[in-house]
Amino acid sequence: MTMSVPERKSGSEGKEEESEDESEILEESPCGRWQKRKEQVSQGNVPGVESASLAMDTEEGVEVVWNEVLFSDKKVFKAQEEKIKEMFENLMQVEHPNIVKFHKYWLDMKESQARVIFITEYMSSGSLKQFLKKTKKNHKTMNVKAWKRWCTQILSALSYLHSCDPPIIHGNLTCDTIFIQHNGLIKIGSVWHRLFVNVFPDANVHGKGRQHRDEQRNLHFFAPEYGSSEDDYSIDIFSFGICALEMAVLEIQANGDTAVSKEAISSAGQSLEDPLMREFTQSCLCHEAKLRPTAHDLLFHRVLFEVHSLKLLAAHCLINNQYLLPENCVEEKTKSFDPNAIMAEIKHDDRQGVQLKYSHVSPLELDKFLEDVKNGIYPLMNFASSRPHPVPRALSLSQEQVETVKTPTPEPQETETRKVVQMQCNLESNEEGTKTHLSLFLRMDDKLHRQLSCDILPTDSSKDLASELVHYAFINEEDSEKVAGFLEDAISRHRVRVLTSGSTQ
Repeated sequence: MTMSVPERKSGSEGKEEESEDESEILEESPCGRWQKRKEQVSQGNVPGVESASLAMDTEEGVEVVWNEVLFSDKKVFKAQEEKIKEMFENLMQVEHPNIVKFHKYWLDMKESQARVIFITEYMSSGSLKQFLKKTKKNHKTMNVKAWKRWCTQILSALSYLHSCDPPIIHGNLTCDTIFIQHNGLIKIGSVWHRLFVNVFPDANVHGKGRQHRDEQRNLHFFAPEYGSSEDDYSIDIFSFGICALEMAVLEIQANGDTAVSKEAISSAGQSLEDPLMREFTQSCLCHEAKLRPTAHDLLFHRVLFEVHSLKLLAAHCLINNQYLLPENCVEEKTKSFDPNAIMAEIKHDDRQGVQLKYSHVSPLELDKFLEDVKNGIYPLMNFASSRPHPVPRALSLSQEQVETVKTPTPEPQETETRKVVQMQCNLESNEEGTKTHLSLFLRMDDKLHRQLSCDILPTDSSKDLASELVHYAFINEEDSEKVAGFLEDAISRHRVRVLTSGSTQ
């Protein structure tokens, strides 16, 4: 079910027509789930990819990227077909909260040419390079805490890739292939770059001029040994070091359109005031590859390792089992403790011990930390653990518990001015009709779209569910009423259809 909401301040008719043209469906996947659109997107330079278009995942109600690799010579394609399939099957196994998701692929054989089409996650918030440019343009400096969080997330993804069997080398890690979401979550894109170089050495025929300019502009991200027979995962560490340096200084100055010089990199490194940050970046940029640390080692460097491992493990354990606990349980639980009671103690024979009291811990800080852990901002470093999915409030509590749990006083928030321009709701019930999965997609006028999903039960009130989902969508008051009404109507209609189909069987 789709409903379009016209903006009050509409642009010219030409712009509206152009927008309609871009949303036109050009092609559909064999299974019907993915719908290709006209609008082109850029998600990092990948060899062999002829085009990357915006597409819609009709099951989840979210935008994705439709990528195509073209083979004009079918004989070449046939010779590589098994190798191509093996590569894409391996890519579908890559699962990490800080890596752009690879959804699906399929082969398309025609008389004149062959195509490989693959679907990847769409990063609508833009690249790290774009964010750094905006920050510098506003005459701001990089926040050290944000820098540390970003470095940790990137290294967590690299550590995961390098620990695969066989190790996956990224080979194209730049600020253009790292993406940042509005909540501070970092995701690495173009993970398949190195694999594509090996499988499609001559596939990228079109757009070589743009590719050459991109390579010149990003040449300083590549290690001295890059492309030789001896390069390994340490080339990713060198690239990360340049990324970390650019994140800290916002931009490494280049002379015109030429590549960034070694002198400029050295000067940027020396400009860092924190000696630990200087040591951290310089260790990544060692000329000798064997002297560079691993991603795992860097995660435990003194400049990054601030969150105690036990605290992080406990937070992930709590998030994994959150469906067993009421909302605001941390705040409610800490209220019952004596603030002067000792929570933990370290004793020493030769000196005074250390005591940690409940009053030393802020419930609000704990809630914020748990939210960051849930979003993937504090990954479990080198632990092989999948990210938990948040359980909807409607499923985590019974109706009696919902009524008894106190609602905390909300903190003051900035007025939301962005508008919803389109709403899409998808509802799917299981065969028994005991549970329905709801997906809501909100297209915003600033293209920072919203997507929410949850499981609902037949006994759940459609009005309450609609109000709760709208609350978590963080949209303006006027649009909230429209979306709530749209959702309530969609849920009611779906339930009628389920009952009707059940009674006719």
